[in-house]
Amino acid sequence: MTTETAPAPQPDALGERVELDVAGMTCAACASRIERKLNKLDGARATVNYATERAVVLGWPPQRADELIETVRAAGYDASEVRTDDDGQADARADRVRMLRNRLIVAAVLTVPLGDAALVLALAPQLRFPGWEWTLIIGALPVVFWCAWPFHKAAWRNLRHGTTSMDTLVSLGVLASFTWSVVATIVRVPGEPSYWLGYGLAPDGADSLYLEAAAAVTTFLLAGRYVEARSKRSARGVLTAIGRLAPSTVRVLRDGVEHEVPIGSLAVGERFVVRPGERVATDGVVVAGASAIDTAAMTGEAEPVEVGIGGRVLAGTTNTTGALVVEAQRIGAHTQLAQLAVLAEQAQARKASVQSLVDRVVAVFVPVVLVISALTLTGWLIAGGGLRHAFGAAMSVLIIACPCALGLATPTALLVGVGRGGQLGILIKGPDALEASGRIDTVVLDKTGTLTTGRMTLVEAVRFDGTSADDLLRLAAAVETDSEHPIAAAVVAGAAARGLATARPENVRALPGGGVQGEVSEAGDTRRVLIGTPELLAERVGEVTPEAIAAVETAAAQGRSAVLVAVDDVVVGYLVLADTIKPSAAAAVRRLGGLGLRTVLLSGDRRAVAEQVGAAVGVDEVIAEVLPSAKAEAIERLQAQGRRVAMVGDGINDAGALATANLGMAVVNGTDVALKSADIILVRRSLDAVPDAIQLSRRTLGTIRGNLIWAFGYNVAAIPLAAAGLLNPLIAGLAMSLSSVFVVGNSMRLRRFTPR
Repeated sequence: MTTETAPAPQPDALGERVELDVAGMTCAACASRIERKLNKLDGARATVNYATERAVVLGWPPQRADELIETVRAAGYDASEVRTDDDGQADARADRVRMLRNRLIVAAVLTVPLGDAALVLALAPQLRFPGWEWTLIIGALPVVFWCAWPFHKAAWRNLRHGTTSMDTLVSLGVLASFTWSVVATIVRVPGEPSYWLGYGLAPDGADSLYLEAAAAVTTFLLAGRYVEARSKRSARGVLTAIGRLAPSTVRVLRDGVEHEVPIGSLAVGERFVVRPGERVATDGVVVAGASAIDTAAMTGEAEPVEVGIGGRVLAGTTNTTGALVVEAQRIGAHTQLAQLAVLAEQAQARKASVQSLVDRVVAVFVPVVLVISALTLTGWLIAGGGLRHAFGAAMSVLIIACPCALGLATPTALLVGVGRGGQLGILIKGPDALEASGRIDTVVLDKTGTLTTGRMTLVEAVRFDGTSADDLLRLAAAVETDSEHPIAAAVVAGAAARGLATARPENVRALPGGGVQGEVSEAGDTRRVLIGTPELLAERVGEVTPEAIAAVETAAAQGRSAVLVAVDDVVVGYLVLADTIKPSAAAAVRRLGGLGLRTVLLSGDRRAVAEQVGAAVGVDEVIAEVLPSAKAEAIERLQAQGRRVAMVGDGINDAGALATANLGMAVVNGTDVALKSADIILVRRSLDAVPDAIQLSRRTLGTIRGNLIWAFGYNVAAIPLAAAGLLNPLIAGLAMSLSSVFVVGNSMRLRRFTPR
């Protein structure tokens, strides 16, 4: 096991930047198109994130944001500046999800009876009634024109800008299927032989059957688009969650009077009050008061940090005990909390540059299919095949090539894989996680709350005279009974676990410098109890023996914390506390090694603590004393060495690292922002969920690849048959549906996945 202490990061320089919310993107190709347009502007360095629907433009003055918006609109999309209050954008994204869901429900409800009726009436003439064809056509109208409107709208936008996408082929396929059904119904000559089904000629009028193809394509692809929209809404939650950790108001002191004002009106140099239980509003230095600050979310430290006059505090951390007066030093975008938000956003933007496999295929596939369809129509007309036969062959090409199976390949496998993962306590948020899991070779593990419980636990109680420490622990627990300090909670829980009954304390008082004192009455005898650091006890009761100081130093060297206990002004013993390692941690690390993965412990804690935990669980490498803003840099250094990195964490300080890593995994007891930064969320408390998640992700990715190979191979094989006139639209629609059924069936096999 190797150990490294990360160097202190340099302060980030915040240059000019503009952030835009972009609306109307339907695939990664749209994001690339907008990015190219923005980067053509002189001085602009743009990154467009399809997953979060956001564009970040560096080197561009905010006062000229209107030019960027006009450029996006000229490309056929809409944009607006990102507001501090993101509720409007959140509502718009929720509206889009509801819109897709409503269209999907209508399409599914109409497609099932439409398909059954079309099949029965087309192949069983005796069941037909006057106007049966028009009844089916009217039933298909809402699906083809209202439900499929998002595809038609995107296809029209692409047409206006001379480009194509999967939406182009979907729209053409749906409209072609419907149009051919209407044309065939109008121009059909009664008694004319119809199409060959494989066992004989289909009954007259059977060529209206592929109305079902138009409805089925719409329903299947709306389902995929709905799943995608939900994933995108979750993905961009990290961009607002971090900012909301800081309070929206602050108790500022002006002319000696406390005023509660919006956080935006706080200026550098002003002083504000932070009461117990409140979050610190911005980065600053304490000018009055003393307290314990819970910094676990920002630094990974399980033990709160005692601060007094001159101590520094960070926005987003929590004040636990005493009231503080803080002088603001950094505000707004310059706070460490805001910098973490920027790190997470920039890392997610880098992910957006990776085009999905489907988009790369469709970029070439769609124009080729359109050309083949046009050539088929022209070729049959020149060959004298007749308008009806030529049109039918051309429509067959569009229908057989409609990328329904391609569109289903990822969402169906993802849905089944996510469902199976949910049963195993693993939530997979998107295909990026699946693709990344197949290539990672290094797993970086956060310490506090990931490998450890994140809670202080009483390890031992010791009396210096060698006698039983139960009396010592009982008195200490009595004094700590009403305190909310994590050490106090650990002492009280430790006494309860040993079955020690405690009396009610009197005159309890928290002391500056990390301690508490009080009186405990038992059997008419009142004992004065003092708990704290060697420095505090030396100040309060006099000399502290070398034995007591050595006990505290030994605990610190072992990565633990020790507090001394004095009874009636005599130091009689000490209590040792530690953040305990999860029982499943060592086994999970061994399993990761068995999968051929290198394990690294990354912690903001002291080197001694990190080394002890690393040795206990058996990781290959330890990186300690890493500041929150440097965690992402540590991941980047590993990536610069050629490693593909998965990050497992839970704190706010892990958000940038989770987003920077090739694969981010957050444990369920993590903060909201850490969960939103992650690609995979581990709901199960056991760390065995980490190797389980990697195995499930790899299996799901393999299924998606198999689906894509089949879907594309099917199209390559079937298109020549359709162009040759060997597949009429009826058979083309049936074959297209069977291809989709195969993809769905292959994906359903993931339900039987069992981790090794």
